[in-house]
Amino acid sequence: MTSASSTVETASAESASAASASAQSKTAPAKATVSATRATKTTRTKSASSTGTASRTTRTKSATATRRTAAKSTSAKSAKSAKSAKSTTATKSAAATRPAKPDAIFQVRLDRHREELERLVMSLYHDRAAYDQLVDAMTAAAAARPKDLRQLDVAREADPEWYKRGDMFGMTMYTDLFAGDLKQLAAKIPYLKEQKLTYLHLMPLLQMPHPNNDGGYAVEDFDNVDPSLGTNEDLANLTKKLRKAGISLCLDFVMNHTASTHRWAKAAQAGDPEYQDYYFCYDDRTIPDQYDAVVPQVFPGSAPGNFTWNEQMHKWVMTQFYPFQWDLNYRNPKVLVAMMSSVMHLANLGVEVFRIDAVPYIWKELGTNCRNLPTVHTIVRILRIILECVCPAVVLKGEVVMAPKELAAYFGTPEAPECHMLYNVSIMVNLWSALASRDVRLLKAQIDKLNALPENCWFVNYLRCHDDIGWGLDEDVERYIGIDPLLHKEFLYHFYEGAVPGSWSMGELYNYDEATRDARSCGTTASLCGIEKAIITHDKPKLEQAVKRDLLMHRAMAFLRGFPMLNCGDEIAQLNGWDYKEDPDRVEDSRNLHRSKFDWSAAALRKKPGTLQHELWEGMEGLREMRDDPCFAPDAWVSTWDTFNDSVLAVVRKVGGAVPGADGVAGSAGGAGGAGSTGLAGDERTIVGLFNFSEHPQHVHLNGSQYIMNSMDADLEPYEGRVVVR
Repeated sequence: MTSASSTVETASAESASAASASAQSKTAPAKATVSATRATKTTRTKSASSTGTASRTTRTKSATATRRTAAKSTSAKSAKSAKSAKSTTATKSAAATRPAKPDAIFQVRLDRHREELERLVMSLYHDRAAYDQLVDAMTAAAAARPKDLRQLDVAREADPEWYKRGDMFGMTMYTDLFAGDLKQLAAKIPYLKEQKLTYLHLMPLLQMPHPNNDGGYAVEDFDNVDPSLGTNEDLANLTKKLRKAGISLCLDFVMNHTASTHRWAKAAQAGDPEYQDYYFCYDDRTIPDQYDAVVPQVFPGSAPGNFTWNEQMHKWVMTQFYPFQWDLNYRNPKVLVAMMSSVMHLANLGVEVFRIDAVPYIWKELGTNCRNLPTVHTIVRILRIILECVCPAVVLKGEVVMAPKELAAYFGTPEAPECHMLYNVSIMVNLWSALASRDVRLLKAQIDKLNALPENCWFVNYLRCHDDIGWGLDEDVERYIGIDPLLHKEFLYHFYEGAVPGSWSMGELYNYDEATRDARSCGTTASLCGIEKAIITHDKPKLEQAVKRDLLMHRAMAFLRGFPMLNCGDEIAQLNGWDYKEDPDRVEDSRNLHRSKFDWSAAALRKKPGTLQHELWEGMEGLREMRDDPCFAPDAWVSTWDTFNDSVLAVVRKVGGAVPGADGVAGSAGGAGGAGSTGLAGDERTIVGLFNFSEHPQHVHLNGSQYIMNSMDADLEPYEGRVVVR
């Protein structure tokens, strides 16, 4: 009998699966060999084609009872593992055993959302007990929330758009690569304050298997920090110090899967049907084949298929990403309650932003591609309600690597919001495309589409992060302007590996697929912009040009709607870390090229005039100065503008006065889609950002508009980014 039959597929399909179980023993060995090969792969990407993530168990009374049942039905070894994995911090354990006292403010918030929360949960599960367990978990978390965080909740409720202010400035990093562990990172806060950071995104730091953890995205305990990085107490102390410095901490929350070493997975492998129902486990290939017929493969080259044969369990388990990452079954209400409980636990340690990884993948349904299903939005809305009730200071950042038409849905509506903001993956890709091709048409079209989204849509803009660059451009627009999508993609990834004549870049390919001719690109911003090659060749003029490219990319990124986030090391022009090839645990993943230890010796040069590090450091300070302008207010009107030059991007920002889209105001003559609405009141101010993506001087002409600005002409130097006040 298929373990997920009660929560996943129809009875007839499950019967067919069970009927063919006897044939499984004949086919399993061959597939097991393939699975073993797949299991040697230790990497995973979250690029333009896809991504994914995981979960953990609840601290409610029902979940405790579930763990006891699992312990009785599994082997002694499995029971011992489950018992050890249950341990969390002393504070958390005390909260779990002590009846939670209702919090007056929490009750007001809950009453505001109770009807909708109940309706959404019941629409998923038709299970009153599951809804009650979720509310009990919320009540307990609210009661356990520290006093200082409750005060932050009240302040944020009074300032709900705090994350949209113009002074928001972020950075992302790995704890170990930057400082070693959480305690040492806390000692480095002065370096972060020098950059006037308000937002710090730490890469996954929860307990994970070693070495096969996909950079931390294979999680085996969602409630505890990985011992190699510190303790929960260290994390709580760090968040306090960051808040004192005016910095909000962001952590990833992996919703789609757990590590195969998670205690649920161990219990499932030991034969416990209750925990097998936390995943998608099947006796034979009947149901997996039905999924594979319509569900795209995430990594067809390195991890083909969507299922892996588990020899210990003698079942097929869904693993859309890698064999050591088991997809969670959200049709089981215990999974939802457990995952939501973990989010609340981390929020009570002081996490202020959660990046929900690969959220489009979390709901599976036979006959669909298991992407962007309506039920995904139900779950994200439930999560948003939980946060608004228990910890309203916390915001959600979604990682949605999908077409622009899919993005708006992940923000929800003003009446029923979901994510507060999204990773702006598509703009990142289009910026790099524009730089290599010296053509901004695709970039401009993408900006226009995003600016046309509702006002509640907000983005985190960036150039590089821990992941690769996946060349997911808008193929319809490419064809419309006469670009062959496949040939352009091949040009881009070969250009950034330095294999195209005239390329300045030094990067590497990631996940090349010979059959589809698809590939992604790796490398630091500085190395992809030509700084590394210029240094190696001792070419000073090319180095100066490469620095201009680097600063142009950052300046254009920071001018767009949303707020900018640097990848740690960009501020000192950190180069590729080629030494990863000498590490047997890292050599198989070319993304480690841009995941190297922070160069503190180079950082020491940031204050020395005449050095490369000083020039980049001052350039990043220029970004903050640029954004210290009323035109970067949350409600500013933002639009691209025609320049009559395919190498130059123009973006207009305006606050106050009349703008296109306001009552009685016609559309602009030169703009192409705008975001924000300043209405007709307040001090009027307009600025124009001009960005030359070419190595040659360029002339531009911008038509005037009655309500925006007069016409203008400008001459730009190679790779110049200029802001003009109108």
